[in-house]
Amino acid sequence: MTRIDFHTNIPDKLAYACRLARKAYASRAKVVVLAENAEQAEALNAALWTLSDTDFVPHVLAGDPLAPQTPVIVTADEGAALPHHEMLVNLTRRTPANFAQFARVFEIISTDEADAAEGRKRYVAYKKQSYPLTHFVAGQS
Repeated sequence: MTRIDFHTNIPDKLAYACRLARKAYASRAKVVVLAENAEQAEALNAALWTLSDTDFVPHVLAGDPLAPQTPVIVTADEGAALPHHEMLVNLTRRTPANFAQFARVFEIISTDEADAAEGRKRYVAYKKQSYPLTHFVAGQS
């Protein structure tokens, strides 16, 4: 069953997703990052190139011919053919249609009240379906 981790109170979802992707890549995991829309996907793609001066996170947009060999896939299209299903980082305000295909889902919830409200709805929906949930609140020890 898919494990779902909620990370809430995130001030910058793109920067956070980049750090998660870097951490996953360092542990040899394969990740799909689901953006809210094409603009956010492009912004994430650019952010991954400039994450730091010393880190490189191999990534491509979904549909790229190199996707099967690339550990991090960025997409805004839930219907895209995805080559791996290990981890999904959800930056959207909706429940991904294909989340159950992944071993693990990271729900990234910002400090924005509307985003937080949608995140709470997803948490309740996952809980009703008996998915194993964890919750991490940024800024709390």
